[in-house]
Amino acid sequence: METRLELDVLIYPDEVRVATPEDLREWELETASQVSIPTVRLFVALYPYNPAAMSPNYETAAEELPFVPGQIIKVFGDTDADGFYHGESGGLSGYVPSNMVAEIPVDDEYLKHLLMQQGFLPVENTGMCLTPDLSDVASITDDVVVRRMVALFDYDPWENSPNMDSEAELGFRSGDIIYVLGDMDQDGFFFGDLHGQRGLVPSNYLQALPWD
Repeated sequence: METRLELDVLIYPDEVRVATPEDLREWELETASQVSIPTVRLFVALYPYNPAAMSPNYETAAEELPFVPGQIIKVFGDTDADGFYHGESGGLSGYVPSNMVAEIPVDDEYLKHLLMQQGFLPVENTGMCLTPDLSDVASITDDVVVRRMVALFDYDPWENSPNMDSEAELGFRSGDIIYVLGDMDQDGFFFGDLHGQRGLVPSNYLQALPWD
């Protein structure tokens, strides 16, 4: 009975030798490092999209992703020749028409994770405000420390506040960016700024973020 022995060999200009386990591990690591990983970005849906009724590509409509306004979509890579991204949302994956969505310009990986957990962003009929504007805090004096924080949970002062004077507090939603002004008070509240509106915000609902 004939027995065959298969070996991995390395071929060099001046020698040929049997590859060792260490050689194979190095080759696998080098190959893995050369594999291109698609860029992952977050987009928000601007309009409702039902592929079965709205797709310009009737034959491939089943491969497209349906969504509603405000839905957050994880997008991989760039658009194809037809102007579609490939994306994921709500446990589904498929092609996404680029003219129906807008990119959320966020680089912080932790904030991306929070937004994906949230799943939606509020989209107003008059437009969107997806990133905070530093001009909102331009009137603050130079001696006040300003910190950038993200809301971890929804907060409704009327329902969640432990204080009687809840009208002095800011309401916010998970994923909102809040600029905290100064230090925390004795009750565990910061004074914060959210899109130009200011009030007290509970410190245990917030997570500090680095400045970009």
